[in-house]
Amino acid sequence: MSVKASVSITDQQDDYARSLVAAGEYASLSAVVQRGLELLRAETERERAELAALRAFFEERANGPFISAQESRDRTEAMIARKRAAHGL
Repeated sequence: MSVKASVSITDQQDDYARSLVAAGEYASLSAVVQRGLELLRAETERERAELAALRAFFEERANGPFISAQESRDRTEAMIARKRAAHGL
């Protein structure tokens, strides 16, 4: 279903949209605007999904087990030692 809507765009946006139509990349100005809206929708959905994933990650981490700073340093040093040994360093 299509809905007619009146929108205002800048002269530069109009020139660009018309150049896309003239180049045969889009059938009409409406098609250019529709594509722009679809890209914006997809970007917004992706950003929302990424933000939800980050929130879930941090919530999981906040509720997870914690180790002391010293234990963290010890684990890091042990990992570096293993990597050095594996590479003959």
